[in-house]
Amino acid sequence: MSSKRCNDSVKQPPQHELEDWFHSLKAAYQHDPLPTLALRKKRLMALKTQLRRYQNVLADAISEDFGGRSHYESLMADVLGPILNINHVLSHLSSWMRPKRRPTEWLFKGNKLEIRYYPKGVVGIVCPWNFPIYLSLGPLITALAAGNSSMIKMPPNCEATTQVLQTMLKEIYPNDLVCVVSGNHPQAMTISHFSFDHFVFTGSPNSGKIIMANASANLMPITLELGGKSPAIIFEDYNIQKAAQRIAHGKCFNAGQLCIAPDHAFVPINKVNYFVDALVSAYNTMYPNIKNNPDCTSLVNVAQYQRFKALVNDAIVKGATITLCTKEYENRRLPLHIATHLTPNMRICQEEIFGPLLPVFGYENLEDVLQHMTEREKPLACYLFSHNKVQRDWVLEHSHSGGVTINDWGWHALNHSVPFGGVGHSGIGNYHGEEGFKELSHARTVLQMRRWFPIHVFTPPYRNRMQKLVMKMLIGKADSTLLATRKNEIDLSSTTST
Repeated sequence: MSSKRCNDSVKQPPQHELEDWFHSLKAAYQHDPLPTLALRKKRLMALKTQLRRYQNVLADAISEDFGGRSHYESLMADVLGPILNINHVLSHLSSWMRPKRRPTEWLFKGNKLEIRYYPKGVVGIVCPWNFPIYLSLGPLITALAAGNSSMIKMPPNCEATTQVLQTMLKEIYPNDLVCVVSGNHPQAMTISHFSFDHFVFTGSPNSGKIIMANASANLMPITLELGGKSPAIIFEDYNIQKAAQRIAHGKCFNAGQLCIAPDHAFVPINKVNYFVDALVSAYNTMYPNIKNNPDCTSLVNVAQYQRFKALVNDAIVKGATITLCTKEYENRRLPLHIATHLTPNMRICQEEIFGPLLPVFGYENLEDVLQHMTEREKPLACYLFSHNKVQRDWVLEHSHSGGVTINDWGWHALNHSVPFGGVGHSGIGNYHGEEGFKELSHARTVLQMRRWFPIHVFTPPYRNRMQKLVMKMLIGKADSTLLATRKNEIDLSSTTST
């Protein structure tokens, strides 16, 4: 076995080392397959302590990788988010782990039936670059709560963050419990060929399809969080300025580089210009300047910057009007761009934007909005701005999305008592709350038969009086004409064949 630890900073560990680390995790889990409640809580408390200790180091490392990222947003999302998650798990883990009694069928009355939750084993986690701590530790917290061990594959363009995370976790977890590896993007695909007991991937739908195909070779269960084009819908009754403030914040948080950002907005057609003006005002209130502003986050690298510019240029060439909230920018720190006069052939109307650009569609009635949504892939989130419950519920009942926030954006994802995940093209499964615990656990059915139970009722020879009575009570009387009809059809078929 390789002498290098998987939590040592290695840019591109070779295939055989990845395999060695994986087998080490497997062996350790088999040695202790059912960690106690006390041990699971101890591991989670240790992680919470490390997040507190390393909060500023983590924020600085993420900013270094981004070329400038808001310190406060790093603390809010990448430090506070996992801590809130841990707090919720610690409060409820004992009840989640307890066996759950279930009623038996009437036939088995008097016996004991329950579900017991067991760890699955070793969980593979592939983390993206946009929230490298929250999206690596979120699945890890759930995995540890369920009693699993984990291998975390970090993104290649977050080298400083990866090094800090490796150091932080190495201080509290043995190498065969939590393994953090760095490396290039194809290695995310490499480890998806390993026979993990569960695999959690956060990234693009295209990569998710490859992960899913690789996992199928081992019949490996997977959780996919894939993003999508999440709409914000402003209803006629809602205050345009308030909607603009909240949507502008969602579109500029982390420079729009998050899977649950409002991707585009639907606005009553007679209020589009007012909404654009309100967005500009809201943006300049939050970000009076860009240069040397610690609250502004950069696009993560040159490739992301070039993709963003290509999206904008494509929209302009095809007839869109682009309104800049300010003409000031600094390197890859860009202002919010607002796009109007849109056509379906524009890339910004087809691709997830992942940057500070908001397409704005004017609509005449909600049926048009709903048609636009249902003709496209199901998004990860949907944001409804209205105080009209009847209209809101109508949209919810006739559409799909992974989650919903009403009268704001994204905050449902920071509540850890509920599941977080997509639907269809935007994802499979979830890893928050009790639902996440169950996702990374094996729900094992256990039926305990009582000594006195008359099991002979179900064994041959059949057709005794008790069996006939049970069948008559539970199934009811058969339609005798159907059997006679079938016999006649068989006889007729035999005669014809002859």
